[in-house]
Amino acid sequence: MNSFRRNVPLLAICQALMLSSTSLIVTTAALVGFALAENKSWATLPLASQFIATMCTTIPAALLMDRIGRKQGFMLASLFGASGAIFATLAIIFGSFALFAFGTIQIGIFNGFGNYYRFAAADAVDKTFKGRAVSYIMAGGVVAAFVGPNLANMTRGFINNAPFAGSYGSLVGFYLLSFAFLAFLKLPPKSVTENISGTGGRPLRVIAAQPMFIVAVVCGMLGYGVMVLAMTATPLAMQHFAHPFSKTSFVIQWHVLGMFGPAFVTGHLINRYGVFNIMLAGAVLGFACLTVNLSGSSVLHFWAALLLLGISWNFLFIGATTLLTETYRPEERAKAQALNDFAVFTTVALSSLSAGTLQSRYGWQTVNLGLIPLLVIILVCIIWGKSRPKPIGT
Repeated sequence: MNSFRRNVPLLAICQALMLSSTSLIVTTAALVGFALAENKSWATLPLASQFIATMCTTIPAALLMDRIGRKQGFMLASLFGASGAIFATLAIIFGSFALFAFGTIQIGIFNGFGNYYRFAAADAVDKTFKGRAVSYIMAGGVVAAFVGPNLANMTRGFINNAPFAGSYGSLVGFYLLSFAFLAFLKLPPKSVTENISGTGGRPLRVIAAQPMFIVAVVCGMLGYGVMVLAMTATPLAMQHFAHPFSKTSFVIQWHVLGMFGPAFVTGHLINRYGVFNIMLAGAVLGFACLTVNLSGSSVLHFWAALLLLGISWNFLFIGATTLLTETYRPEERAKAQALNDFAVFTTVALSSLSAGTLQSRYGWQTVNLGLIPLLVIILVCIIWGKSRPKPIGT
């Protein structure tokens, strides 16, 4: 309990800072890319580059933190984030699309480490507190719902003739604050048997072959992919329908609130109703989001759909993360978590990269219709998982 009280709040603050930065970038990156790119179909490439960097960092981050410790890894990553924000700011000032993508890549490296905040919290507490720990860490994103989009709107014109340069400049402070808070973490020492080489515990192929591991990875992977594809395309779609940026930031704010607001209770809901029932609710909300998106293009439609999408992601991702922690033993956690996050952020990167092309060439309706098969797969996996016996991970 002492570890819960000390580490979970610190990690939640760092999560809030990371996600505030992410929500600002999600709100602005496609628009900045659209302004800087000669070929407008590549507008989402900088954001996709960030997700690709996150994907490529997940396994090296796990390897490095397995060797030097999570605290040191998180602090090192914060410096990458600060550097990336500086390069992104300069890129906007000098009008360089390539330099902007380079900056987002460095931020993606930071996120590749920061996405282990939730696992650091879950692995530092007793089994009975795992769901609550993950839920509280994710709840740090509630701050991001208000800070990120509003900060983007407020700082958009801070630097003359360089829209959003001031927004990215402000992120430097966020990453340096993360560095400062991380210095106060006191994580438990890892077991001498914990490693990612495959010699500790069962082979990775055995862990990955478990039905519950497959369900957790597929639902986390596709649930995140659905969310990112729709979310990334939204600023471009709203610009296409002539909605002002203030309305776009408002919609993204409520989307992020939907993503992380329920996290205060998601852990309790999982304990009471079961992880599969909560994930099932997430899938149903995903279909509800598509229904709203396909029914109109007013600000109200975008607001309602993105709010539903955020709650859908929350239930699916926290549920999948909680289910994943039940499929591995302590000495197996690094390799299991690395494989999961590599799969998740591969999908996220592809979704983000596809968003610009789909929206630019085929339109908002096609973007949403393309999400239906992914949600069907999620639904089938959840139903299949409910019919299987629960795993014994530890």
